[in-house]
Amino acid sequence: MKIKEIDIYAIRLPLLEPFIISYHTYDDMPSIIVKLTTEDGLVGYGEAVADEHVTGETWESTYAMLKNTLAPLLIGKNPMEFERLHEMMDKAVYQAPAAKAAIDIACYDVVGKKLGVPVYQLLGGRYHEKFPITHVLSIGTPEKMAEEAEKRIKEGYSSFKMKVGTEVQDDVKRIQAVRAKVGDDIAIRVDVNQGWKNSANTITAMRQLEHAGLDWLEQPVVADDFNGMVEVKAKTSTPLMMDEGLRGFRDMRELIEKQAAHKVNIKLMKCGGIYPAMKLAHMAETAGIECQIGSMVESSIGSSAGFHVAFSKKAFTSVELTGPLKFSKDIGNLHYDVPFIKLNERAGLGIDIDEVILQELTEFSTKVTK
Repeated sequence: MKIKEIDIYAIRLPLLEPFIISYHTYDDMPSIIVKLTTEDGLVGYGEAVADEHVTGETWESTYAMLKNTLAPLLIGKNPMEFERLHEMMDKAVYQAPAAKAAIDIACYDVVGKKLGVPVYQLLGGRYHEKFPITHVLSIGTPEKMAEEAEKRIKEGYSSFKMKVGTEVQDDVKRIQAVRAKVGDDIAIRVDVNQGWKNSANTITAMRQLEHAGLDWLEQPVVADDFNGMVEVKAKTSTPLMMDEGLRGFRDMRELIEKQAAHKVNIKLMKCGGIYPAMKLAHMAETAGIECQIGSMVESSIGSSAGFHVAFSKKAFTSVELTGPLKFSKDIGNLHYDVPFIKLNERAGLGIDIDEVILQELTEFSTKVTK
């Protein structure tokens, strides 16, 4: 089996409402879709959602990287040779993980279809039957976030991921307001997205939140401040998760050596796709660190790829892949049984792509062949 051609689409996914985190407000989600076609006519889809604040990539640079470098490199290659393909991409380009993830995901999708098995069967088989879905609360006033949480509980959600990361005292009020509204039995995870900047601010906040019963605190300090994470971990009692600080293998080695976090948030867009995500999960597992699969708010393509990884490994104890639930229009049909997610047994990623909607959302595109 060889790759014959690769179509690249730059699209914008419309959100039901703005998505607000510490460093940006998204009115829509820019994404790059890869459509990989083999010589025997099989098609696999991949996705890249770049984030200049996390991976150093933009929507435009990712499109250019795929069009000019990575896609031409892969024409004529066997999509089943995952290790070889990643070695080729890594030799050709330093970093650019989201761009590589798009190729990686498309290869797994087409290989699954070729063999007639779901992607999770290519990763060691299915371990989990289902995962609870956590609703993400965008940054707002304490009252607005508490009211939304109460509304979502009525829809069946039993856990929330709160986005914070502005002024510390304002964030403390947000967290306290949501906890007071939902009671003690609802799980609350707090994601600061680096917004508290350093360990001093974080420790100040957490001393006021010691009795808030948080599941964990995610990336309170800037991404590269491993020593800050170590200090927070030593001086607070809430479990600590690293996200933006964990991109690839070098980061994971340092995290393990310094014991900088209790949990890690692995994202396909940060590490380069399914294949490197599984390697990171193996590293974490050997160190006794729990894993989560998160997302950059991807469509059904990127989200389903993340789910296949999570469902295949015992080390993954939570997932946060809610992009398709946030879009008013999606290019795929990944199905959620809110507040749970279950995967089907269809080959590849197990989703259908609506080519009409894909064309509708496309702002520019290209085809790469020999």
